[in-house]
Amino acid sequence: MTAPRPFVIDVAESALDDLRARLANVRWPDREVVDDWSQGVPLDQVRALVDHWANRYDWRRCERMLNAFGQYRMDVDGLGIHFIHARSKHVDALPLLITHGWPGSVIEFHKIIGPLVDPTAHGGRAEDAFHVIAPSLPGYAFSDKPRATGTGQRQTARLWITLMRQLGYRSYVAQGGDWGALVTTELGALAPPELRAIHLNMQFVIPAPPYGELDAEQQRALDQMAHYGRSEAGYSTQQATRPQTLGYGLADSPVGQAAWIFEKLQGWSDCDGNALNIFSYDEMLDNIMLYWLTNSATSAARFYWESYDIVSAQPRIDIPVGCSLFPKELFNAPRSWADDFYSNIIHWNKLDKGGHFAAFEQPETFVRELRTCFAQIR
Repeated sequence: MTAPRPFVIDVAESALDDLRARLANVRWPDREVVDDWSQGVPLDQVRALVDHWANRYDWRRCERMLNAFGQYRMDVDGLGIHFIHARSKHVDALPLLITHGWPGSVIEFHKIIGPLVDPTAHGGRAEDAFHVIAPSLPGYAFSDKPRATGTGQRQTARLWITLMRQLGYRSYVAQGGDWGALVTTELGALAPPELRAIHLNMQFVIPAPPYGELDAEQQRALDQMAHYGRSEAGYSTQQATRPQTLGYGLADSPVGQAAWIFEKLQGWSDCDGNALNIFSYDEMLDNIMLYWLTNSATSAARFYWESYDIVSAQPRIDIPVGCSLFPKELFNAPRSWADDFYSNIIHWNKLDKGGHFAAFEQPETFVRELRTCFAQIR
């Protein structure tokens, strides 16, 4: 069995010098001809982000933060997987496997790890404690880039089962949003004996048409799907069909990479039309830097190419499932649909605030949701 190896981020100064040079020599496009985001990220918004990046952002601060959590890499079925492994001091802490999506990273979890691992220091009880295992998806950040086809959401779920076994966990729960939700859903369907329950903040439970007579909640869900397909899905079509072509621009231009992610942090968060209401420039750039410094835009996009044809094949799950519905999520499933796919829902809660990046946007609420959900199976 492969043992985890401690991993410390220490980006070469030459890589940061290269980034500074690129940011100092940007060829900007002409500005949009509308007064909103309907043509993409406005020029002045990207200029402001890049000005902060070039003149005030400190990557070494982010390095120190991530290194303080305890990071590791381990060979898992031939693929090197990077993960945060933050163990609690509390004896009965529940192991929690938490998976990010795109355009996210383990940065999404930096505000929830402390409260989950050490609840008594953050207004909780000892019995709320978790050991947190937060891997980077294959092809993302400091995980290996697959060198052959075949690593999508299903294979990743199998990798996570092996990862947890190699770490010695014989009982754990799992959580995910975005691709993390799909990987976690696959985990729930595989139902390894160690997995006690899952929690999702995005539910992929869409019945096949024809739909018949719909109630208001079901119609709203279909309207959300139609809006996504009409106005939001261009990025996913490109990444699912031609990730390599896209990758040349994102690998060569830090501004292109930043804009590609900034658009989604703005558009998918519950931010009242301004991402800075939720995220600081530093937080957004921390996440962007994990793509830029590891040159992983292409391999991350390739996850869509590997997985997109099976997204609609939702498996049935019979282990306990918890669901938290944040109001500005891209799609919120009606309970009536969820009941058709999840036979044992132990937690179902609609929140008042939050969007697609729930742990990143609303960390206190997110932590409370996990504590409440998994308290039922401890």
